[in-house]
Amino acid sequence: MARHDARNWHDCSEMIGLLCLVASILLQHGASGQRVKVEPEVSSYPGQTVNLRCAFTDATGIQLTMVTWIYEPKEGERINIAVFHPNFDPNYPDSPVKGRVSFTPSPPSLASPSIQISEVRMTDEGRYICEYATYPSGNEQGITHLVMLAKPQNSASIVTVEAGTKPVVVARCESLDGRPAAQISWVTTANGNGTTVSKAGADNTVTMTSEYRMVPTAADNGKDISCVVAHRTQVKPESFPLKLAVQYAPQVTIVGYDNNWYLGRTNVMLTCQATANPVALSVLWKTLSGEMPDTVQINGNELKVLKVDDAVNTTFVCEVKNRIGVGKDQVTAIVREPSVNPSNAGVVAGAVIGSLLALLLVAALVAVLITRSRRQQQGYRANGGSDMKTRIFGGGKKASKNGTGGGAGSGGVGGGNNNGPIYVYNESSSHQGLGEKNNHHQPLTMGGRPEVVATTPTAQDILLSNELDDAERRKFDELEAEERYDHFSGGAPILQLRPPHDQDDIIGDYLDDDMESQRDGSVISRTAVYV
Repeated sequence: MARHDARNWHDCSEMIGLLCLVASILLQHGASGQRVKVEPEVSSYPGQTVNLRCAFTDATGIQLTMVTWIYEPKEGERINIAVFHPNFDPNYPDSPVKGRVSFTPSPPSLASPSIQISEVRMTDEGRYICEYATYPSGNEQGITHLVMLAKPQNSASIVTVEAGTKPVVVARCESLDGRPAAQISWVTTANGNGTTVSKAGADNTVTMTSEYRMVPTAADNGKDISCVVAHRTQVKPESFPLKLAVQYAPQVTIVGYDNNWYLGRTNVMLTCQATANPVALSVLWKTLSGEMPDTVQINGNELKVLKVDDAVNTTFVCEVKNRIGVGKDQVTAIVREPSVNPSNAGVVAGAVIGSLLALLLVAALVAVLITRSRRQQQGYRANGGSDMKTRIFGGGKKASKNGTGGGAGSGGVGGGNNNGPIYVYNESSSHQGLGEKNNHHQPLTMGGRPEVVATTPTAQDILLSNELDDAERRKFDELEAEERYDHFSGGAPILQLRPPHDQDDIIGDYLDDDMESQRDGSVISRTAVYV
């Protein structure tokens, strides 16, 4: 048991010792590597002069013996290109840069053995190693990468293709003779992908070529696509915007048919719209029946029907042709019977109803005005418009100028005048009551009985005054004709009394059914009260 533990301890000690040795070697190598200072990378264009600097920063306790510059191309073996020993002159072995490489400054020193290469070439690109031979540390080195730059010539172009079913190259982008190689990408909404290949160019340059492939369709024609080239020599990527060019046969659509071609309709039109690449060469209209109706006029891509009839009830076909092929479309016209547009019918009906309502309103207004005018005319007013109402008991002729009647002697009552008196009821004078109108009647005494001589206008005067309507004029004409008696022998004047609520039934100064004609030609009231 003790022996087994001792063996394990011995193995562990050996492993720890080995790890410590490796760590010390690495640390020593790292420490020594940090003392040789160089530039990690130097870039240059062809024909320029480059400086490759090198220095040993801390030589305390170390003896510097010699410095050697080594060139290591990307492909090939390492080659010594410059050697310096303090006890000898600088030496430049045979190499691709011999005659163009030298130490700087001259003479060189072990503390700073930098070199320069003039008229650099693209083939000079690679790793340059500055290596010190020291004692007791051994060799220590620093590595510089020389990068040769060449600005490429970039370009992009569109490849014109025909629409198809297989992927083809539709665009190409190229970065010619660049160093290092350029990076190419594509930006587009088209459904495809780009492939890039590189090719070695002259003087160690690189040419990059990228192609964009896709299955071209008519819808892809004119779509945007851009080639973007990024290179170290450029401040920003260079973009080349392009548009895809896809050729295809015409795509045709007939527009203008609204499914409302009715008999008698005029000036309807069909338009043949076509898209094509290249442009269309011809447009042809025809019908499936083979005969074009007489009422049809064709002007390029437009077909106009002057008047719809039964001959237009056919299928119209439009054919468009270009270099790639022919495209066509057709529309079948169905001729219908004329129909009234519901919207127009509603407008017409509304206009008719509105007109009728307006006429009815005007007629009603006219009727009201006529009725009111007649009612005003039927209310016979003495003195043309006062609030008095006159009751006529009998008819008479026009009185003479002296108020005595006409036909007999002066001062007597002639046989030709048997007018009864006119009594006036003055509604505006409640205290006056019922009495004779003083300015029209003069009382006379004949044989002990009072007589009243009236100056009331006759029916003829009333007719001439235009104050009565036709019905009342006829009534007064009849009264004039019946006036053939010598005198009125009906006794004293008659006063007709009527309750106030009956006044609404009066038409003028009469009731509708109150008056009654007598044999002697007079007219009396059925409800009159004799005084």
